[in-house]
Parts: sequence; C-alpha cells; structure tokens
Amino acid sequence: MTVRIGTRASKLALTQTQQTADRLAGVGGFPVELVHIRTDGDILKGSLSQMGGTGVFVTALRDALLRNECDVAVHSLKDLPTGVPVGLALAATPPRVDARDVLCARDGLKLADLPSGATVGTGSPRRAAQLRAARPDLQIIDIRGNVDTRLGRVPGLPGNTTDQIVPGKSCDLDAVVLAAAGLERIGRLDAVSEFLETDVMLPAAGQGSLAIECRTADAPRKAGTAEGSQGVLAQALAALDDPDTRLAVTAERALLARLEAGCAAPVGAYAYRKGSMLHLEAVVCAVDGTASVRDKRATDGLTEVGATLLGIELAEVLLAGGAADIADLHAS
Repeated sequence: MTVRIGTRASKLALTQTQQTADRLAGVGGFPVELVHIRTDGDILKGSLSQMGGTGVFVTALRDALLRNECDVAVHSLKDLPTGVPVGLALAATPPRVDARDVLCARDGLKLADLPSGATVGTGSPRRAAQLRAARPDLQIIDIRGNVDTRLGRVPGLPGNTTDQIVPGKSCDLDAVVLAAAGLERIGRLDAVSEFLETDVMLPAAGQGSLAIECRTADAPRKAGTAEGSQGVLAQALAALDDPDTRLAVTAERALLARLEAGCAAPVGAYAYRKGSMLHLEAVVCAVDGTASVRDKRATDGLTEVGATLLGIELAEVLLAGGAADIADLHAS
C-alpha cells in the first residue's frame, strides 16, 4: 500500500511533512506519497488573527482526510484547534523540538538593544502582547507570509534574496519574531539574533511540536479498547509518538480548552516533564501589553488524564486571577 500524506505546499510544511513521511516509511516499510492541499490560510489575504487565526491552515487538511483524499495529515500542532472533529484522531506527536520564539533583528540586535520606536513584525497577538509588555516603546507591525517572506522584511539577514527597501514587502522592519522550530526545520537558524526565553515570551500551546492526524479507524489502538487499528500504518504511527511530548501538549491544550481560548487569544503556555513531574506555566495578556496574569502548576500524574487535569487546574487559577477581564479569550 502507498500511504498518502496530506500537507500544505509552503516550504516549511513540505519540509516537516517530508521528514515525517520519511520516518513513517522507514518504520512501516511502505511507500509514501505527498498530497498537496490548499487551505484558506494560503489563499486569503489580510490579518491572520482576523481570518480565524492559525486554524485556517487546518480545516482543508482535515476535510481531505475525511473525504479519503489522504490517509495522514501533518500539522504544526500549535495550529490545531483544541477540538478534534468526529472521525479523526491525533495519532502521533513526534518528539518536540525547541519550543521558544526567536528574534530575528537587523545587525544582530537583541530585544533589549532595539532602539526606541523600532519596528517589530509578527502576525501573532500572543507575541505582540508579550513584546509590548517587555518593550512598550516598540512599534509592533502585523505581518503575514511564509517564513522566508517574513525574514525578508528585515535587512541584512542571512539567506535573504534582496536588500531593496520596499514598504510592506522587503527590508522595511527592524526585526521579526518567529518560532525557533520552523527556522530549524528549514535551516535558517542563522537568521536568529536572540532566542527569547520563556520568562520573556511563553510560546503558543503546542509550539515546536508536530501533530499527525488520521481517521479514527486507522489510528493506533489504545490498550483495553477495540477502537482503532493494529495495522501497519497504525503501528508506524505509534512508533513515531513521543510520550513526554504528548503529555506536555495535552496539558497545554487542556488549558486552552478550559479557557475557551480562540486561535487569536493572547495566551502562552509551556509544559515539560522533569523527572517524575509534569510542569505547566501559562500567561494571559492584554493585547496592549499593559496587564497580564501568569502562574504555574505541576503534577506527578504522568498520564493523559493527569496532564488534562493539570491544564484545567491552571486555567482555573488564571480565570480566578482575572484572565477573562484582561483579554478577549474568545478571539478567533
């Protein structure tokens, strides 16, 4: 059998999907074929947050799975809405790479070194809010485009194809903020001037992780149930799943779900396992950066149920601290 793997056609999506496809083929011993799916996020213009956030990249891939146009879909996990559609399953979460955000600035400048009034581009309300909290004197510019397009907005970065200043297109910003994981996957970490630690900027839930979705009937069978499959594809998907990554993203996504946070809500969350404990830290920010509520919790319940309860517990703490008053959590 040939396993058809659905992907967006952007450079980053194709790269991470091909890497996943190669691993699946290597484990399962079957041929693979990439199926390019065009999403609303690739077609529509304008502010990403106004279009429904990163979820616009997911719907078409999920629809293709349900229509049997592909067997597996690979997403950046941070793009996935917290609800899983009927008929689909999150079959595997491969090992997470660097979850941090990074600053890519002209002249190798760090966040603290940017001059007052410097222009910093991002399409993420979460990043914008935390940037404003750290440096209220900066001008935050809403930007769109793939990774190379965004990096092209900053003059002098390695790998850029032009040094021509074209407002709204090239070399017109002092810096942009992106995910370390995406730059790592396409080999452009040399553009990074600073890795932003989590005390400055908490990442999006699931950032640095991939999500491999398939139809429920093809997903690895869970112990003690008859749901799912024990076939070759299911076994290969199970082999790609990293338990610690799944625990971490389960906690982060449970927090989002309890907050009822939409794709454009300024919420950061990061969970990690250390020894016998699963730790989770989260922040909810006002978009203008003037207020935030931040806290952390940990659990020794190293199961998906335990991770879910951890996320819910911390969400309740944030809500009690006024999270819903500080930010529009339902922003989509």
